[in-house]
Amino acid sequence: MALLSNVSIEGILEYAGLRKIPKYGVAFGGGGAKGFAHIGVITAFDRFGIKPEILSGVSAGSIAAVLYGAGLSPHDMIDCFAESQKFADFTEFSVPTSGFFRLDKFGKMLESWLPVRNLEELKIPTVVCATNFDKGTSVGWCKGEIVPRVLASCSIPIIFRPVLINGTHYVDGGVLRNLPAWAIRDYCKVLIGSNCSPLNRNYKYKQSLLDIAERSFHLMTKANVLQDIKLCDHLIMPQAISHSKTFDLTSLRRNVEIGYDAACQVLEKVL
Repeated sequence: MALLSNVSIEGILEYAGLRKIPKYGVAFGGGGAKGFAHIGVITAFDRFGIKPEILSGVSAGSIAAVLYGAGLSPHDMIDCFAESQKFADFTEFSVPTSGFFRLDKFGKMLESWLPVRNLEELKIPTVVCATNFDKGTSVGWCKGEIVPRVLASCSIPIIFRPVLINGTHYVDGGVLRNLPAWAIRDYCKVLIGSNCSPLNRNYKYKQSLLDIAERSFHLMTKANVLQDIKLCDHLIMPQAISHSKTFDLTSLRRNVEIGYDAACQVLEKVL
């Protein structure tokens, strides 16, 4: 099992003011706009009375995790993204030396949505996971500034520039582990995985660098989630989301609904 960086069970529980291991933990996987499905999953948690006490997230899942951990409701999250539904609203094109786009614009948006600055200030202990590009290892943060760590977790190589934090380059956590069950498996009794990246097997080739990079990334993450799926007690994986585009932000409400339906099907069986 990969090791967390600067994380201990005492530290995580300390943030929540707890003296025992939490019952429910949730690992939110990556998937770009498919990650809107996580909002539907959170809505289902509310319906079934599930109150997670520890969270982890990768890429789009890290966004869902920190917003949820900060106390935003599913309705609040939808409102955040409903105002801007174009890829260009969140990114800026850059001279392609280390990545085609920068996420600075999205970073400013995320900062405006969050009521706190640091991970240790979140209401629910949250681990943001990324890939240490220099060392080739998975890392998890449960303290430090939220925005740069989430941007690192979301930075798909080639498409986005790596993020430099304390002299180290970080990229999307999905490069090595796209479902961050590993980060909190030992810190909860029941672990629920929310995997929003099932592989689309009806893919049609497009002669586009962005599309080729995106498809390559999906093929890579399909394999690397298997070990983390085994760590979960319950898995929510909406197959219908596979047809959604990674950067199609107009799919917000449809993907939320897909995530909600898939979560309800799972939760109805286990609760």
